[in-house]
Amino acid sequence: MTALPDFRLSRPAFRPSRWAPLAALLIISVLLTACGSGGDGSGGGSGQAKSGGTLTFAVGSDAGCVDPQQVGSNESIYSVRQTVDSLTDQDPETGRIVPWLAKSWDINADATTFTFHLRSGVTFSDGSKLAAQVVKDNFDAVPKLGALGVLAQGYLSSVKSTTVVDPLTVKVTFKEPNAQFLQATSTHSLGIESSTSVKRTPQQKCSDGVIGSGPFVLKKYVQNQSITLAKRTGYDWGSSLWSKKGEAYLDKLVFKVVPEAGVRAGSLQSGQVDAISSVGRANEAALKGGQVTLQRRANPGVVFGLGLNNARPVLKDTRVRQAILAAIDRKQIADTVFPTGTQPATSVLAHTTPDYTDLSSDLAFDAARAKSLLDAAGWQAGSDGIRAKDGKKLSLTITWFPNAATNQPALELVQQQLEAVGVAVVLKQLQVSQFATTLQSGDFDVVWGNVTRSDPDILRSSFFTQLANFYRLPASSLDTALSGQAATTDTAKRKQLVDEAQKLIVQNAYNVPVVELQTQLGVSKKVHDLAFDSGSRIQLHDTWIG
Repeated sequence: MTALPDFRLSRPAFRPSRWAPLAALLIISVLLTACGSGGDGSGGGSGQAKSGGTLTFAVGSDAGCVDPQQVGSNESIYSVRQTVDSLTDQDPETGRIVPWLAKSWDINADATTFTFHLRSGVTFSDGSKLAAQVVKDNFDAVPKLGALGVLAQGYLSSVKSTTVVDPLTVKVTFKEPNAQFLQATSTHSLGIESSTSVKRTPQQKCSDGVIGSGPFVLKKYVQNQSITLAKRTGYDWGSSLWSKKGEAYLDKLVFKVVPEAGVRAGSLQSGQVDAISSVGRANEAALKGGQVTLQRRANPGVVFGLGLNNARPVLKDTRVRQAILAAIDRKQIADTVFPTGTQPATSVLAHTTPDYTDLSSDLAFDAARAKSLLDAAGWQAGSDGIRAKDGKKLSLTITWFPNAATNQPALELVQQQLEAVGVAVVLKQLQVSQFATTLQSGDFDVVWGNVTRSDPDILRSSFFTQLANFYRLPASSLDTALSGQAATTDTAKRKQLVDEAQKLIVQNAYNVPVVELQTQLGVSKKVHDLAFDSGSRIQLHDTWIG
């Protein structure tokens, strides 16, 4: 992947204030956040960049929401990310945190206080100005986002106060050390909206969009059909990673919802669209060799896997959960269903995540061990091969959502693999917009999904029992490890605690990792500089057509 520009600032991006340990964490410990297993970071081609034109991008699904603070599905993040800026940005090549809306920051020694010094002259699309009070309004409103704001809420958990120091200086204070927060300010989930936008209800922001300061403005949203964005005139405060100063090149962005992968591929080949999401293995051959570039990058964060409801009677038994984990042939799924280069899960975290630990031996496919564990748990095979105990069959329902073409075929293989050891599986499809409410309700056995973030604290967001605890884990030593890694600024200690957390999750099979998500896009060769950000989503400010 073509590297993003590495701007060497004439002054530090932040004042250390005895902050060297966490700086080292953010810069050094990001492993392999470059391009994964191949692909080009731009649309290909060469020539002089020029302004104008419309980029039409076909995506596979719509999350039913156009508020960046509430959207968790990659295919919707692609579009709504362009409407908001963040306090900081993260270099996808190095993991370095760099200026965006904040020109610099101070952090105290124990990572409880973060003071951001904002750029002047930034305005939102309604004409209002960025100020410290706006940032405070945003962060104060995050707890009110409800079910869809889980990521943002996790990033601000244990916040004590957000204080306006002066018109362009804001201080965020936590009740306890919160080492992950600086990276969190680079995410779309903490993208800054105008104070007027913040006052809208979460439902209004989902349906009508938000007022951001980003390089593009939402013009039209038709749920499950399209999202249309227009260039923000006068934009002049982009991330320090971007090569172009001022306004974006493109005049207009159109994101069309096209659920069928084959139809998306055909539309790209025929020139009806300029880029497509979620290119699957079945369409790779047809797209290669033509006027299309395949771009791919492994997503950091929690891998695609089976999110087990640990409160379900059947799944309370560790042996049953471990049997499910052992029964999955991850390599077969990765090689059969997913794009070329996709890796089987070797931990609950993807290998591109900081402080990832290789637990491949704990995730080895072992059908004999799975059967032995189920035998020990008292589940005996019946005449139809499905196990039963006390007159009840061993059956689980896996709930899934059509936000990627690979989901159904991957789960059909999971279904076959589990039935081979005596576990009956029912696959239940819901709409993408039902994902958050399903997790919140707890009305599921197993949920198929992943969570992308370029920081290991995503484990705390997903599995800490004192946060949302969607998977109904019991309180255990895992909580201690997760809270500990969020509190320490000692890089070695944090790595040790993240390592411990991964082992506890995998060895107790609280979650069943299956395959690393690899984002693969198809991009017309007339599209240039369409680049991945640190979360393997896209940034379109520097993109142009020619």
